[in-house]
Amino acid sequence: MDAIRVAKVDNVVLERPIPPSTKDGVPTRSRQTGTLHLTPHHLIFDTASTSSETASEIWIPYPTITLLTRLPQSIAGLYPLQIRTRTFGSYVLLFDKDRQGGAEDVWQSVKDCAVARAASVEQLYAFFYTLSPPLASQIVARPAAPLSISPDQPQPVSNASPVSSGWSTFNPRAEFARQGVGSRTKAWRFTDINKDYAFCPTYPTKLVVPSRISDSTLAYAGKYRSKARIPALTYLHWANHASITRSSQPMVGLKNSRSAQDERLVECIFSSHQSPDTAYATASPSPSPSPSVYGATSTNLIIDARPTANAMANVAVGAGTENMDNYKTGKKAYLGIDNIHVMRNSLKVIAEAITEAESSASGTLDRGLLRKSNWLKHISTLLDGALVIVKNIHLNASHVLIHCSDGWDRTSQLSAMAQICLDPYYRTFDGFKVLVEKDWLAFGHKFLDRSGHLSSEKLFTVTDTPDDDTDDEGGGAQKAAQALFAWGQKQFASSHHLKEVSPVFHQFLECVWQVQRQFPERFEFNEEYLLDLYHHLYACQFGTFLFNCERDRRVPDGGKAYVERTVSAWDWFDRVEQRTRHVNSSFDPTLDDRSSRSPDADQGVLMFDPRDVKFWYRLFRRGDEEMNGGKIAAFQASGADLLTVGPGQVDPVSVDGAIDHVTSEVNGGEGFANGIPATGAAGSGGGWNWSQLSTSASSALGALQGAAREIKSIGQEAIGQIRAEAADGESWARSARDAPGTRIGEGRPSTRGNESTSARSGLRMPSEANPWSVDASTARVPASVPLGLADPGPRPQTKREPSWTANPWGESAMTSSATASLADLTLRSDNPSRAATEQGGPGGDRGEQTSSKSDNRIVSTAEDKRVEEAALGGDRKAWDPLGAL
Repeated sequence: MDAIRVAKVDNVVLERPIPPSTKDGVPTRSRQTGTLHLTPHHLIFDTASTSSETASEIWIPYPTITLLTRLPQSIAGLYPLQIRTRTFGSYVLLFDKDRQGGAEDVWQSVKDCAVARAASVEQLYAFFYTLSPPLASQIVARPAAPLSISPDQPQPVSNASPVSSGWSTFNPRAEFARQGVGSRTKAWRFTDINKDYAFCPTYPTKLVVPSRISDSTLAYAGKYRSKARIPALTYLHWANHASITRSSQPMVGLKNSRSAQDERLVECIFSSHQSPDTAYATASPSPSPSPSVYGATSTNLIIDARPTANAMANVAVGAGTENMDNYKTGKKAYLGIDNIHVMRNSLKVIAEAITEAESSASGTLDRGLLRKSNWLKHISTLLDGALVIVKNIHLNASHVLIHCSDGWDRTSQLSAMAQICLDPYYRTFDGFKVLVEKDWLAFGHKFLDRSGHLSSEKLFTVTDTPDDDTDDEGGGAQKAAQALFAWGQKQFASSHHLKEVSPVFHQFLECVWQVQRQFPERFEFNEEYLLDLYHHLYACQFGTFLFNCERDRRVPDGGKAYVERTVSAWDWFDRVEQRTRHVNSSFDPTLDDRSSRSPDADQGVLMFDPRDVKFWYRLFRRGDEEMNGGKIAAFQASGADLLTVGPGQVDPVSVDGAIDHVTSEVNGGEGFANGIPATGAAGSGGGWNWSQLSTSASSALGALQGAAREIKSIGQEAIGQIRAEAADGESWARSARDAPGTRIGEGRPSTRGNESTSARSGLRMPSEANPWSVDASTARVPASVPLGLADPGPRPQTKREPSWTANPWGESAMTSSATASLADLTLRSDNPSRAATEQGGPGGDRGEQTSSKSDNRIVSTAEDKRVEEAALGGDRKAWDPLGAL
């Protein structure tokens, strides 16, 4: 109670959408005024109506809250809190004040109570809830269950007992004896290899395995399966001896490892029908069917529920899928069911569509977002995979081994759905409880992680605006510091468990509803029963859906076991008042008569249509026409892409399969070379989705492209450095030309034509488009580069334009690109030979040399000579001791 700042708030206004009462209706807005009560585990809104008929209470368990947001103050001056729940409920609480028993105190109290549960599961409501003992008239008379055949197993609770325990709903020996283990067939046995959960912590203590497999073989086989989840029996069909077994993925890895013990175990499972009366019959080494098999062809299947791309990714981490060359008695089928992250994001899109509809003025649901979610596609894929198992068990009388990655999510979905359709017992109240306890709780579905019972601070947000009345000097800094501190807390808050949340059991309940909708007379329970199960999945009122495996529930951790400290959900569902609400009035058990020979008899096996799916509109609190109108369901229900691989065929997950696929793509082929076409796979699914296999090739191509980009960036950096050096050299030459001084030796005529540029200006600059090529039109070889290092090919000699501007007032500005410099000034010599040399050779014409402007030299005249003599005063040597003149 220390976390609760305020326990009761009066005059609170509650706004919420009311689900439609008819299928064609739409939600309506409701506004009520009442009292809000805060407990350590619930928010309770009590209406202020004085009439007992209209008064009601709304309970919101803290674990169901997905988002609690403080909104800015409304125009009417009220302070709102918005609540969204996992059951798709939406509530807005309006308070008269913010602090001192207002919105902020309620928000902080709920946050402290919810986040405090993250420390331990023992803080959840199930550890504080007690179920009052029912009266004798409130006990539901249940049919007598088979007694335990082992003295160390607890006996089922008698119907005459005033208090029943839901924790004893599933008795492994009683349930498998009902299926025929030990009576109809002796090919299966119980093993105690996991009696103390040391062999596999996530498996039940009692496992059913082939009689011809010893515990020593199981111990070696467990090393080859992920988390030691070996193939174990979960269902034996009543019409034949076909079986459903489940396991985790094999540890194949990149080295293509194999296990003789695991191969032997699978072989014994697939041949368990051959001699059901003998426990230790010799298995037939031939994969051909035995005469005792019911059906024309034996089609034993290993179901890999994952997409091929996911299976290929697990190979890289040491796991993978079976090599069917080592399991010659069966075939393998990929169902292409996406992982938990895809399913979580798909449901998130639906929640966003519902949120936008409730926030908009029109309240119209965006069907585009519903299509974008692909939710019905996922449901259809699950149903399609379950139908493959049903047909293979009932029609082909063959065995099925199911696994995904770890064997506790998609494996539980497929196994449970197939059993509901195969055995009418699982469509009753008692049978459905046993099915959930067996395939979900005992075989280790991670309810604690997948349901997200432990809350996180990231679920509590504030979108409040700054207060206008706090304009003091330190108010802004204080608010900024508080905001920064809150942001840091959210960033460092542990949210790892949120990444494990996924609607796995939710999808199972929805698949049951889809089949129930197609066969409304074949289920003893109604839709309300499934909706209540979904609510208690997240409410944490009972201990049934709180833990990850059987070991967590039954092994004490410093005290009593959790099954002794919490109440089972089945005790509450067995109450008379609940059973009355949940019973299906149209249920007809005679339709499941196995001896019926009527034309429409199906022996109690349901062959549903996996593409006849709709949104579970009541679960989403919307109308049927609003969510399923038009062709939304038909647009998304595409079914599973079934891919079957047999012995001798190339598995697309293997390295050889990936190479063959890439080779066929390059050569323009349509698939693998070993007889598996790329499209039109066998089975009930559509074409194979080979685009998933291209991810490995795409990743390799991406790595090559990344290396090329890195090389290009290095080349561009080198080009930039060369350009910078060239610019520095040219600027240095320009500054040297423009600087005052004698500049002796500068700008002398080049030996390569008329060019008068520095060596730096002759650098060859690579092209910007291709850093390894040079544009021939602008390429130049520096004069300092030896001829042997230059490109040997002929190049067009183009004269480089100078980087400086000619004298616009000069006489030669219009006729020459070069201007005179001080180094070009000469004086007339009295030596005829020297004058002739300066004029280009002996006998040169002085007049032509003087009148030539192309030579760019200034020649002194007689007047200049006279001025020179006057300046020297007749003493030339005094002024020119070196004879330069």
